Amino acid sequence: MSFLKVVNLADLGEPEMSAPLPERVIEGEQVCSTWVQDKTSDGDVCTGIWEITPGASRSIKGTTWELCSILSGVSEITEDGKPAVVVKAGDVFIMRPGFEGVWRVIETTRKLWVTKG
Repeated sequence: MSFLKVVNLADLGEPEMSAPLPERVIEGEQVCSTWVQDKTSDGDVCTGIWEITPGASRSIKGTTWELCSILSGVSEITEDGKPAVVVKAGDVFIMRPGFEGVWRVIETTRKLWVTKG
C-alpha cells in the first residue's frame, strides 16, 4: 500500500450524483457531483472533489471541519449574520464545525475538499 495518493483531475471516473436536501434549497435545481478520493477506515477523515451547478442552498456543517480549495467556478458563501464572501478558483478556506449559512453558486463550482469529524 502506498501512503501517497495522486489525484488525476483530468480523469476522476464516474461521480456520485446528488442534490441538496429539499428543505435546504433556496433557489434553482442544483446538481452535485462527488468523487471521493480517499478516506480513513472509520470515515473520520475523507477527501475528494465536489462540483455543484448554479443555485442556492443552506449549508450546515454540524460537527465537521472542512478544508476547501476552489478549482473552478464562482460562488458566494454567506455565514448567518456575516457579510457574503465570494470564492473562486485558487481560493482556499475552512468551514469550522457549527458553520451555518447560504452557499450561492454563480458559476458551476468545483472544489477539492478534506473533512474531519
